[in-house]
Amino acid sequence: MRKLIKGLRDFQTSYFSQHQELFEQLAHGQKPRVLFIACSDSRVDPNLITQAQVGELFVVRNAGNIIPPYGAANGGEGAAIEYAIHALGIEQIIVCGHSHCGAMKGLLKLNELEEEMPLVCDWLKHAEATRRLIKENYSDRQGEELLELAIAENVLTQIENLRTYPVVRSKLYQDKLSLHAWIYHIETGEVFAYDPVHHAYVPPQSQFTVYMEDDATPEVHFPGARWLPPEQSERIYRGSAAREVDRRFSLP
Repeated sequence: MRKLIKGLRDFQTSYFSQHQELFEQLAHGQKPRVLFIACSDSRVDPNLITQAQVGELFVVRNAGNIIPPYGAANGGEGAAIEYAIHALGIEQIIVCGHSHCGAMKGLLKLNELEEEMPLVCDWLKHAEATRRLIKENYSDRQGEELLELAIAENVLTQIENLRTYPVVRSKLYQDKLSLHAWIYHIETGEVFAYDPVHHAYVPPQSQFTVYMEDDATPEVHFPGARWLPPEQSERIYRGSAAREVDRRFSLP
């Protein structure tokens, strides 16, 4: 506690005094550019990872960066999403999972949590789609590899859950909203973003590097090795392609 109090003094005498004009502007209202949905894990700091300034991110955090499907829970996640889009006009949403996620470890051993941490167990049941997907598609995996797969799949599941919210669906239909799936690696500081065209997790900056050859179709170049094994990329490809067909042919 003493360290936190010292930090308060340092903030007021150093950072705040150097950015007083910014805070005076923020006192009149907020205009964040991105809704950032992250895990409550103390090792994950959205502003630090992205080097965003105060006021640039509207942040929702909970165990496992989970967004319950619309109507499945009365928690603050749905209200925050609705407020961010409708009141603040946010047009970008990032769901960011991370390596060594304790919530995903718990999800893989859900029955063991019920007695010791019943509230955690109930919350993680909102990620049942992830648990079932992992159980039925990756029964031959275990340990850290299985955990990495669960983390990656869970982020994609939460993106799908976001689509169930009326305000999200409406803005997506109007092409006024973009959804992004990220994975943050604590041990390396790297971030990987899911690319819906190539159905793989890649460095996010590579998605903006486009090479043109005469009149050929633009090709996205991904420097460096892709993350996750080819088997999962294939499964994600099949699942994402099917979901895209469903989205395009479903009623608005």
